[in-house]
Amino acid sequence: MIDFGKLMHQQADTIVQQWVEAVRQDEQIETTRELTYKAIQNSLPKVLDALATILSQEEQSDVQTLIETTLEHGVVRADQGFDPGEIAREYRLLRSIIFEVIETELLQASPAELLRAVRLIDTVVDEAIARCFESYTESRLHELEQLQSQLKLTNQELTRLVRASKTNLSELAHELRTPLTSIIGYSDLFLRQHRRDGSTKDSVPNLESIDRVLQAGRQLLRLINDSLEISRYDAGQMQLQLTPTNIGELVQSIADMVQPLVAAKNLQMKLDCDPALDGVLTDSLRLQQIVTNLLSNAIRYSEQGKISVTCRREGGDPKEAARSDRWSLVVQDTGLGIPAEEQQRIFEPYVQSNFPRIRDSESTGLGLAVVSRLVKLLQGEIDLESQPGTGSTFTLTFPFLTVEGIAGLGDREATD
Repeated sequence: MIDFGKLMHQQADTIVQQWVEAVRQDEQIETTRELTYKAIQNSLPKVLDALATILSQEEQSDVQTLIETTLEHGVVRADQGFDPGEIAREYRLLRSIIFEVIETELLQASPAELLRAVRLIDTVVDEAIARCFESYTESRLHELEQLQSQLKLTNQELTRLVRASKTNLSELAHELRTPLTSIIGYSDLFLRQHRRDGSTKDSVPNLESIDRVLQAGRQLLRLINDSLEISRYDAGQMQLQLTPTNIGELVQSIADMVQPLVAAKNLQMKLDCDPALDGVLTDSLRLQQIVTNLLSNAIRYSEQGKISVTCRREGGDPKEAARSDRWSLVVQDTGLGIPAEEQQRIFEPYVQSNFPRIRDSESTGLGLAVVSRLVKLLQGEIDLESQPGTGSTFTLTFPFLTVEGIAGLGDREATD
């Protein structure tokens, strides 16, 4: 008689290793590309140990551990950003690998032993999937509740600002309507299904509806936050926090953040920052917003080719360095480009290009408006060169200021 429980204990490490590798190589499970081995493995060893006790004819079945670990697995996968299809796929791979690893012993077993082992393995995996989706759904719903709370608070602030200034109210209402309609529609669909079935079923359509709600909610929050940034600037309420900043390190950190988006579209990214741009006096948070917006646009509108970011210190009179020196930041892409007639107004709020291949449903039409205002706040200038089909080049120039330079300037003026 073959003890499949003992066999499962012996082969657990092999199953885990093969499963992690299979999940990493599966093109339909994209989320794992940025995860470590331990993050992918998660609670699988505990699940296999619990399965072993259930298969064993000598050990007491540890069903409680199975339930707890698979519930935990669902919460972790929600936090890691898995979609329902990816979770279903990883469990399908797990079932397949378990049978592959113990195939020889299954063929040597008697018909009764074979049927018992297969049935128990299938039952355990099915139960694991159900429990995982249960906690995954609850986690997503909790995230939705938090998002709704954030939306309410942000909407209160937006209402206060709109009452103070009616500028762009009609345009803002128009832009808010589409994502808000999506939130309402999919939420209503989910609730009607919930009322009809009497419980939240662990089905992919239900979970995908929640995902769509969350995506639309995030888009709405991004739109509102950008609107608030513009409102604060126009009202003169935006204050700078100047600190010595290493421009190269700042640009590199942003590039690392958007690298998954670059890799997903098979683009190339090149950074070239002058080492002399260390200790530049600027508002690092506002500069980060500028570069992030420009890089996000470059990635969104580039289907192939490369994106480059170049930072250079421009020449000036050494005796008047604190007055006349400037530094430049250039973001260049090989994307769709912007027609000449659109370039004059592309930095206005709520404006997107009318060029058919450029207009993007996910864009709020506020990113470049925020960029232009932040550049002005930093006493800089922005220039655009673009041609449809060739790409776009955004050139930003700022005063080159350092703590030492400002101090030196004060000393010279006192002497004069």
